[in-house]
Amino acid sequence: MENLTILIPIYNEEDNLSRLYTELNAYIEIASLPTNALLINDGSTDKSKQLIKEICKKNTKFKAIHFKKNYGLSAALKAGFDNVNTTYVAYMDADLQTSPFDFEKLLYYRNEFELVTGIRANRKDSWIKKLSGKIANKIRRLFTKDGMEDTGCPLKIIRTSYAKEIPMFRGLHRFLPAMILLQNGKVKQIPVQHYPRLAGEAKFGLRNRLIGPFIDCFAYLWMKKKYIQYEIEEES
Repeated sequence: MENLTILIPIYNEEDNLSRLYTELNAYIEIASLPTNALLINDGSTDKSKQLIKEICKKNTKFKAIHFKKNYGLSAALKAGFDNVNTTYVAYMDADLQTSPFDFEKLLYYRNEFELVTGIRANRKDSWIKKLSGKIANKIRRLFTKDGMEDTGCPLKIIRTSYAKEIPMFRGLHRFLPAMILLQNGKVKQIPVQHYPRLAGEAKFGLRNRLIGPFIDCFAYLWMKKKYIQYEIEEES
């Protein structure tokens, strides 16, 4: 039977966790596949850890991993991929600028594509955030040739067998579609809703929206060159 795990990396999001739980739980109740959530506490220094534990205690559909310190988004996603055994693994941010209900739009294409990703329609961000994101996307497309319009959109669904084969390194969260294409998987982009951040603070500034992605492109090219692929013709 097909099923789904939603990964939610969390770093100092105490003001969003109550609303996050309400939204996620409401979606899980109506999801077209049996669904659970894995909350990944990336070394939060506020009350996030305590709140996450309370969520998991009252609802068995929610599990959690707590990092000893802050390792970053790519490490959180790797931990999620390593600890998931469902057919599909999804990803969204804890800030609720995207809605878990839009996973239904992505799941519709799950049998045809190994990764389905959102495109944030009518983004509710500051002009500098939108501009820096647009520049970063252009730089990344120049290097990867993956055709992705909005790789920064956190709403994604991946076939778990493909997710587990991604060789993760710091910054690789920006290259998930490219890594699926490298495995000869197929990728689909779907417009999804976008909302303003209502609580907490953004974890990425101008520097790590532009300079970081540019540097990471070289890491991706190195990894792509060294990536091992093979096909077995027969066994005897």
